[in-house]
Amino acid sequence: MEEFQGPEPRSENRSLEFNQRKWWISVFVCGFLIFSGDSLVMLLLNFFYVQDNRSESNQDRQYKGTWTQALIQNVAFPILIPLFFMFPSPKPNQEPVSDQTNNKRPPFLRVVLLYVSLGVLVSVYSKLYALAKLYVGWGILVSAQLILTSLFSAFINRVKFNRWIILSIIFTLAADFFGGPEFAGTPDEDETDPYDFKAWLILIFPTLAFSLSLSLMQLGFEKVLVKTKRYGNKKVFRMVLEMQICVSFIATFICLVGLLASGEFKELKGDSERFKKGKTYYVLSLLGLALSWQVWAVGLSGLVFLVSGVFADVVHMCASPVVALFVVLAFDFMDDDFGWQRRGALLGSVLALASYFYHLHKTKKKESAELNKRENNNGEV
Repeated sequence: MEEFQGPEPRSENRSLEFNQRKWWISVFVCGFLIFSGDSLVMLLLNFFYVQDNRSESNQDRQYKGTWTQALIQNVAFPILIPLFFMFPSPKPNQEPVSDQTNNKRPPFLRVVLLYVSLGVLVSVYSKLYALAKLYVGWGILVSAQLILTSLFSAFINRVKFNRWIILSIIFTLAADFFGGPEFAGTPDEDETDPYDFKAWLILIFPTLAFSLSLSLMQLGFEKVLVKTKRYGNKKVFRMVLEMQICVSFIATFICLVGLLASGEFKELKGDSERFKKGKTYYVLSLLGLALSWQVWAVGLSGLVFLVSGVFADVVHMCASPVVALFVVLAFDFMDDDFGWQRRGALLGSVLALASYFYHLHKTKKKESAELNKRENNNGEV
């Protein structure tokens, strides 16, 4: 009996090491998707608004096209469907018929409610972020959402904050504040007063919706999708693609209704004709934006799934100085350079990520130590 029990802990230890290695690779891949998506989105948005002549003072056109941008943010979800079927899915748990009868329907209803709630939140922040960027610019939009994400995560997801996470949040806020990229859709001073009461309302609601969506997404992964038993009792990455596809489908439907109800679809022909590079580049820019948004969204959802909404938001905001560098290299905006403030912001991003990764390293190391302790105890028995 003792000879049989000996190899079992070692096998468990090897399994833990393999799973941790796979987990670290997944975290870095999702982080890369966020950085890539953020960069591509900002570069293509700048290209779009430069070609659309939004830099010229024109108050009648300044705030148009927001339903289109909201729709573009979500509409490319069908590209994820083949990936969904490519990822392996563990067999569902086999339960007695009576248990399946009692448990199957309530989890399904909770999943539907989860996806509908997230779809509504995503459509809200997609529309309002598109409007807010054109109303007050890009810089102030992101900073407040990390604070709200932290608060929602503390109360909804019971995330425990230690000094390394708090330090990471502080560095992230500083990096985003000083290292935000230039945005061609920012209104001129002649067009509006950018910080009136309406502007603050436009800022508050999308940040609330975005932060709440991250917390609900994490709650859905941990408390809802696992209980459907379709993937056993495991958390598998296929859940990320399932959630992204379903939530984006609902958000796309809502944004499409908004586009049709507002009559904004009638302006698309004029927008394409006014595009300086022509209709072909107009279509390609929107297509590129749609694909880039999905790259970003999968990376964000993946980090929520693997770690937490707070970590996903930290990585998203830490991309700002890198995105700013790409914008400086790609466009010749007046007074836009990668000066000492942005260099300091880039250093702040590195320190923020290093602090959070050190916390994650300590957490994984603690898991290995606890398993080794159990192995030693079993060996003594």
